[in-house]
Amino acid sequence: MPKAQAPSVIVFDVNETLLDLTTLEPIFERIFGDAAVMRNWFAQLVLYSEALTLSGLYTPFGELAGGTLRMVGETKGIEIRDSDIVDLKGHLGSMPALPDVAPALEKLRAAGFRLVTLTNSPPGPSPTPLDRAELSGFFERSFSVDDVRRFKPAPETYRLVAQALDVDLTDLCMVACHLWDTVGAQAAGCSGALVRRPGNAVMHVDGVPLPDIVADDMVHLADQLIALWATSQTA
Repeated sequence: MPKAQAPSVIVFDVNETLLDLTTLEPIFERIFGDAAVMRNWFAQLVLYSEALTLSGLYTPFGELAGGTLRMVGETKGIEIRDSDIVDLKGHLGSMPALPDVAPALEKLRAAGFRLVTLTNSPPGPSPTPLDRAELSGFFERSFSVDDVRRFKPAPETYRLVAQALDVDLTDLCMVACHLWDTVGAQAAGCSGALVRRPGNAVMHVDGVPLPDIVADDMVHLADQLIALWATSQTA
């Protein structure tokens, strides 16, 4: 059921939600002989970003990505060279857009929604990853958790967006392919929409809020967002 106040701002996670994380797999195939290690590395990266936030600590996501790669290498008895870290960071900054993203953003923009991004990655010089993926033109603003030095799903990260745009948290809908992100957003007072990228799913456990919208691709997710809430944007 739609909420009493319809969100007017759609906030997008970036890594894996908009950009194709699987393009990192050749790095892990080269280093470890197994592309599937990429998933283990990414899960560890998210885990330790959250551990730092819970501990009151912070280091930029790119540095943490490199440190996590070295840690995974050590657990597998493989030495990670400085050139491997450079290669990883280069690929992280140049991931292409997933094919369903631009059509979905076109629909949402035409329906009158404000579109922004919120990423764990720190800001950087142009061209940004969104520039390289030819997506930046869709977004009014791009936010980084680096501004609050806490990683998602800490509530401060979602408050950052609401405060910067001078809207209430209930005006925001967080779109992500990671349930931990929609859970954090909903706990902070936002709506949540989950796109089920491969390897991501909904958790059915008491006390864990289900996303307001769930879809198997971004275009169908956009269609649901429009069906629920677009009329209030054009009224």
